[in-house]
Amino acid sequence: QVQLVESGGGLVQAGGSLRLSCAASGSGISRNAMGWYRQAPGKQRELVATITSGSTTVYADSVKGRFTISRDNAKSTTYLQMNSLKPEDTAVYYCHAWGNGDPWGQGTQVTVSS
Repeated sequence: QVQLVESGGGLVQAGGSLRLSCAASGSGISRNAMGWYRQAPGKQRELVATITSGSTTVYADSVKGRFTISRDNAKSTTYLQMNSLKPEDTAVYYCHAWGNGDPWGQGTQVTVSS
């Protein structure tokens, strides 16, 4: 069973940057599409970005041009580079894999102050 562990969240001022990491345990994760979701207080979880095994990416309109998803299959790690952060980006960010039991990470808090 694949397990996902996120890291890299924190408190940053508006306009700043953070890089989230999602480390996967177990084998075969390089064949899985991966995604980042986020959930703000009182709101539904929303899809932020996805990356296929072939590194094709898709982004939510709200983060296009500011966030970049990438993966390093040798390290079984998926990243989310977040630039030009806004207060509305404040949320718990979750990593997710499609397949291998569809695992979720535990989440990492991102707080953007104005």
